[in-house]
Amino acid sequence: METNFSYKCGIIGGMLLSILPNITMADLYKTGVLAAVGTTISYLVSYLLNKVFKK
Repeated sequence: METNFSYKCGIIGGMLLSILPNITMADLYKTGVLAAVGTTISYLVSYLLNKVFKK
């Protein structure tokens, strides 16, 4: 059974709009901090592994 593209867009849009009010600023800050920590750790591990295996 083939579904219409606008029908799929309506379902996805409805889901996003129902989730949007539940996102708080605290969640956004926490996500930003976790992304920064993850990026820093990833860079440091890559840098250290590069130093170790170049010798």
